[in-house]
Amino acid sequence: MGDAALIDRFLEMMAAQSGAARNTISAYRSDLSLASEALGGRLAEADAEAIAQLGAGWSGLARATVSRKASALRRFFAFLAEEGLRADDPGAALPQPGSRRSLPRTLSHDDVDRLFGAVAARLARDPPLPADLRNAALLELLYGSGLRATELVSLPRNAIHPDRPFIILKGKGGKERLVPISDRARAAVAAWRDHVAPDDKFLFPSGVAHISRVRLFQIIRALGAEAGIPPDRISPHVLRHAFATHLLEGGADLRALQAMLGHADIATTEIYTHVDRARLVALVNERHPLVDVAKPRA
Repeated sequence: MGDAALIDRFLEMMAAQSGAARNTISAYRSDLSLASEALGGRLAEADAEAIAQLGAGWSGLARATVSRKASALRRFFAFLAEEGLRADDPGAALPQPGSRRSLPRTLSHDDVDRLFGAVAARLARDPPLPADLRNAALLELLYGSGLRATELVSLPRNAIHPDRPFIILKGKGGKERLVPISDRARAAVAAWRDHVAPDDKFLFPSGVAHISRVRLFQIIRALGAEAGIPPDRISPHVLRHAFATHLLEGGADLRALQAMLGHADIATTEIYTHVDRARLVALVNERHPLVDVAKPRA
């Protein structure tokens, strides 16, 4: 897939997920198209050295312009890495003119409780609507397994077995990873699959294929609205991040999390899965070996 198609795909997702303004989308399209032209139409394949040279050429521009261009490319490369379209993220080679990368958005445990509460209220209907069963399965897989949006919507009908607590997904280059599936998620999928025709290829069908990423964004934001979560605070990606963040808070190993998320480089996991700084300080104070050493008397 060439630069132009990938840029279109990125901007479509940016508009759906972030609700970016038309002017922002236009500016990002211009920045990405110019960068692609400067790199001979090989922006999506460019390595860190090429990206660094590209950024060096912006030295005569205003800081705000450099910041916008770097932001556009950084988000583009993060999107490619997240979608498994490249194994690395060269965005770190871009200039950072006095700007600090913001932490990814996530949800609190209370947010998640309210979100599942809204779903449970719908499932309490007798009988529950098929759309509510589908949405429950989508939500359980997003938050319970940290699947990417593309991975989720394109799951085959029989990918998840009632007696198997994991699935094996294939990423870029055919690289496989093991993804755990909770009992709750398997139960939700089983309830939904009863409403999927046996000859359907996908678990979440729509027409001749499967539901789109944009439709998934719409479903998750509608559920968020019922739970009182503003639309700019929730998306499939935010739920994936909440999955990672809450696992870390619960004591999960970073390397295990890297494997579950499918990150080629653990540096990506470290950026993607932040934890509360106050918790880190408390962790050091409580768990460091020297804590048990008696303090010297005054």
